[in-house]
Amino acid sequence: MLRLLDRLEEVLIATLIAVATILIFLSVSHRFAIGFAADLVGYARSNDLETLGNMARSTFKAINALKMTWAQEATIYLFVWMAKFGAAYGVRTGIHVGVDILAERLHGTARRTITIVAMSGGILFTAIIVWIGADFVWHVRAGGQTTPDLEIPSWIVYLAVPLGSALMCFRFVQALHLYLTTGDVAHHDHGAVDGIDDEADDLAKGGHA
Repeated sequence: MLRLLDRLEEVLIATLIAVATILIFLSVSHRFAIGFAADLVGYARSNDLETLGNMARSTFKAINALKMTWAQEATIYLFVWMAKFGAAYGVRTGIHVGVDILAERLHGTARRTITIVAMSGGILFTAIIVWIGADFVWHVRAGGQTTPDLEIPSWIVYLAVPLGSALMCFRFVQALHLYLTTGDVAHHDHGAVDGIDDEADDLAKGGHA
């Protein structure tokens, strides 16, 4: 079950990024095409090219009829959802930036205590966000608000806050359980990042030189 949840989380984040990227590309291409068609109309008019002018005007009208004003709003919402669920993914994989200078200097019980307190703080904080977010979504839904361009219920957009925070809270619980049972803390494998191993080798060589 947890493996299925992990997979769904990854697929959701990848899908949101892909859709947002496609929308941005289409929106930029649409603006460029409208500008190019308008310039072509001006060029044909200034050079008395009636056939080219008619084609350019037809092209401009056809492209302008494809309204893409909603794309920017949709992209923002997609990135909001991606960020919320991406934060939960970050907790699971240990890729969040953290200040661990104190924990690294401690040992034994002191280090274990501060790690537990930090993870418990994450659980408490995200749980509070879930509560506040759910209450906010409830009131927005009751108010019947809709988004400006897409004209969809606003509560659907804001639903990313309680859902993403709930998943993030669950990931903190997972991380705390893993630490209490095995003593391990999820961390990112820096060896998987291109260039880091080579840089480390260069620094080591420089130190031995």
